[in-house]
Amino acid sequence: MNKIILSHFQAQTLLDANDKGLDMVQTSLDLGISTAMVQLDTNGVTLLPGQVFDWEGVKSIADSPSSCFVIKNGVAQSIQFYSDATERLYSLYPTSGAPSMLVSGIPMHRIKDTDPHQDTLEKIRSIKPVVGSVLDTATGLGYTAIQAARTAELVTTIELDPAVLQVCRLNPWSQELFYNPKITQLIGDSFDVVVGMDSGSFTRVIHDPPVISLAGDLYSTDFYKELLRVMRNQARLFHYVGDPESKSGRNTTAGVMRRLEGAGFRQVKRASRAFGVVAIK
Repeated sequence: MNKIILSHFQAQTLLDANDKGLDMVQTSLDLGISTAMVQLDTNGVTLLPGQVFDWEGVKSIADSPSSCFVIKNGVAQSIQFYSDATERLYSLYPTSGAPSMLVSGIPMHRIKDTDPHQDTLEKIRSIKPVVGSVLDTATGLGYTAIQAARTAELVTTIELDPAVLQVCRLNPWSQELFYNPKITQLIGDSFDVVVGMDSGSFTRVIHDPPVISLAGDLYSTDFYKELLRVMRNQARLFHYVGDPESKSGRNTTAGVMRRLEGAGFRQVKRASRAFGVVAIK
């Protein structure tokens, strides 16, 4: 990736090592994917040959638990982008593993008692085996598309907002989205894009939309009918809904299940571990 991306987790490691008087320490420069030895001195941290990041900058990152930063020429820049198209602010949110993304302050992955990578694996497991042609209706950070491409022949993933892909390009965990030949990226509203797709195209659909208040049309019977149309017979759908134990989650789940059945899906069941619903065409 050749970009240095840090969060408060790595910054605190550097500060602790400096407090102990160490002149070298192992940390990650890509949010936990790999590790590297970096040099410490009174001026700061030598992250790469010739690139020193001063202690004031390290302290600033350590004091910013909700942000990830790209380091350019010794200067930290928060990874966040505002979209004029959707009037939403997208930012990369650190966890102890793969980062999540905040959409106008709302995490787009489960981060309580889990992490975005494990969250993705639960979604994938709910409709295993993930084979053939897969439709991912909401790219986000690309984790679903990347994981699906491990076993599927082709993955088509749709993203509404190009600003999200700007975040992806700086997220070390999203890089495969841009070079895996199995993955095809489309930009547009999922409703409109799916309407234009050929019938019977997909063996698996992973529908992980934003919360219903941000994308109500993606929870509609009309959209479910379009998903059903582009699926092959016996194809499986996973629909993320949210915490089934919360009041809003229970209500949303009940409505989703009712509308999926009304659209023609069968064997509509809760997938509680994945916070969603599964169904079959």
